[in-house]
Amino acid sequence: MSPNLLKTGSDWLADTLKAHAGTSVTYRRGGLAVDLTVTVGQSEREVEDGDGLLVTVQAHDFLILVADLVLDGQQVLPESGDLIRETTGGVTYVWEVLPPTPNEPCWRYSDPDRKALRVHTKKGRPNE
Repeated sequence: MSPNLLKTGSDWLADTLKAHAGTSVTYRRGGLAVDLTVTVGQSEREVEDGDGLLVTVQAHDFLILVADLVLDGQQVLPESGDLIRETTGGVTYVWEVLPPTPNEPCWRYSDPDRKALRVHTKKGRPNE
């Protein structure tokens, strides 16, 4: 039986991005937290506003390996309201996990093998 080359390539890409393009963040849900290495991205969508105009909505995304998102010893999936703390240029930003539009989930799998999550967040605010 030959190995699944697409799965092998997907696994390699996810691990390589984490190792060479990763950013350290803290993922928090209530009083639970885990330090992670993630890849930062963004998503854009066009949605209709209340007046019938198309508006581009941008989300700050974090690509997280499923196996890494463990809180209190349990592997979990993202939930709206979770927080991600990211330090950039000496400033710590807090990003809230939220769907990019009201009719979408706050996360999705980013690969066919469900190894990584694309977690959508809303504009970060400096930590106070």
